[in-house]
Amino acid sequence: MEKIAVFPGSFDPITIGHVDLIKRALPLFDQMIIAIGSNSQKKSLFSLEQRMEWLRLVFRDEPKIRVDHYEGLTAHYCEKIGAHYMVRGLRYASDFDYEKTISQLNHIVGHGLETIFLISRPAYSHISSTIVREIIIGKGDASPFLPEEVAADLQS
Repeated sequence: MEKIAVFPGSFDPITIGHVDLIKRALPLFDQMIIAIGSNSQKKSLFSLEQRMEWLRLVFRDEPKIRVDHYEGLTAHYCEKIGAHYMVRGLRYASDFDYEKTISQLNHIVGHGLETIFLISRPAYSHISSTIVREIIIGKGDASPFLPEEVAADLQS
């Protein structure tokens, strides 16, 4: 059985913290799908098309990575595509408390879906898409927190 994992998120925008987690998780799986979930609670700064384009560009040399998007529950999406694993990053202890609960619910709703947690490296633990969006909106330089491809695109 092929080991397929989903790394879900809004990636609005993708940060170097996301990239680090994805590259660290990649050797564990045969295939990894970076999936942008539509979240009715969040208003995105960048369009779905733009975010998918950035993800494809950043991971263009990774044959085990596929970029996709979905609506609805992440656990249902995982079931639909045959993924038995979900990868989530943890920056703070409070992230663990929240993600643990979601993981337990996903295990039930997703009929055995396993969540793999990776702890953020200290160099990236302060980076979040929310803060990066605020820097971009405020016309600040967000390039230290973004993959080169995304930073270059925003500067053009």
